[in-house]
Amino acid sequence: MDKEAFAISCFKSPFLGDDGAVVGDFVYSKDLFFEGTHFKKSWLTPFQIGQKAMLVNISDAIVMNAKPKFALLGFVMPKNLSQNEIAQISLGIKKTCKDYGIQVIGGDTIKGDKIGISVTIISRLEKKAVFRNGVKNGDFLAFTGHLGQSLKNLKTLLNGYEISSNSRFVKPILKGDFFYKSAKFINAAMDISDGLNSDLPKILNASKKGIKFIKKLSQNELKSGEEYEILFSFSPKNRTKIEQIAKKTRTKITIFAKATKGHYKTNAKSHHF
Repeated sequence: MDKEAFAISCFKSPFLGDDGAVVGDFVYSKDLFFEGTHFKKSWLTPFQIGQKAMLVNISDAIVMNAKPKFALLGFVMPKNLSQNEIAQISLGIKKTCKDYGIQVIGGDTIKGDKIGISVTIISRLEKKAVFRNGVKNGDFLAFTGHLGQSLKNLKTLLNGYEISSNSRFVKPILKGDFFYKSAKFINAAMDISDGLNSDLPKILNASKKGIKFIKKLSQNELKSGEEYEILFSFSPKNRTKIEQIAKKTRTKITIFAKATKGHYKTNAKSHHF
């Protein structure tokens, strides 16, 4: 058990274990975005830091079939962070909130050694919630978009080179339009934040299912984290409907496996600690 799993195991609650907690008609979710863990200050502009901090949180709401409404912010500010940088981070947050109809309703600030942003998103469900543990025997497993670019760009940054401002690593492209329209045909879902190799066991083990691959995936597709594409399962009878919605919303989907009885094991290293 890694430190993340151990920390979670210290708290006993039926709400734990998914991208967010469903309480009544609302979903509550939180993600952290910290310098030195998720990014280096030289990699992103202050505006991009604020923007991505919000997008990675909004992603959790989307995959549970909820639309974000409110946000609470926690902001760790180093002593050497200028007022202009604070204003630009705030602008990235505000612009993204405006794009998604989110109102910031409070939060807290503290001084620290590095930039840190903690976001709590409060979202309203769109009819039924979609959980991780809903994979059925015989379900197709699929993901949206193209996986791999984020890992390539991360390697470029680690080698000291620059990447495009349009990179998925800089600004994830969320697939809310596709998901909200197709949610009623989807049995289980989560976003791909740690890489398919790491996230696939989470959705399968939550559903107590195994897997049979029907498409060979590259190592880049399997290992690339920070993608924020959607991993989801659906019944074969709904394949035509899913593909039609994908076409209408101009969303690429890749069907790569079928769910089976059993348990899924992987040698993938944890993204955490």
